[in-house]
Amino acid sequence: MSLAKSVVTGTVYRTPEKRFTQNNIAVSAFVLNIGERDEILVRVVSRRTALDEIVSSLNKGEKVLVEGRLQTAAVKTDDGAEKRIYEIEASTIEKMGGSVSTNSDFGTEEIVKFESDDMSNELINEDEIPF
Repeated sequence: MSLAKSVVTGTVYRTPEKRFTQNNIAVSAFVLNIGERDEILVRVVSRRTALDEIVSSLNKGEKVLVEGRLQTAAVKTDDGAEKRIYEIEASTIEKMGGSVSTNSDFGTEEIVKFESDDMSNELINEDEIPF
């Protein structure tokens, strides 16, 4: 069952793997941990050849942003218990963190560092804060 469009960020929990269907269509998949304190695991599946390069470059522990369609399914485990599985069929996958993607839609990103004395002359009065 498909739920909705979703955008999640998380850490690659399991290294991506690539398999092929009987019709020779490539399917890449990996597990993403979207929880901050607890492990909340979501399987990410990509059938798009445009995403093959980025999926194959992912390593365990890297932070990524995934956009796609959230799906859920109920499966029975070996002991007969029913378990719910969450999966995102990815339409976009972007690496987050220190590296800047060269094929970004937003152009080149810049990181600006402020020295400790850059703003030392400007004191803000609490009455001037608009919220």
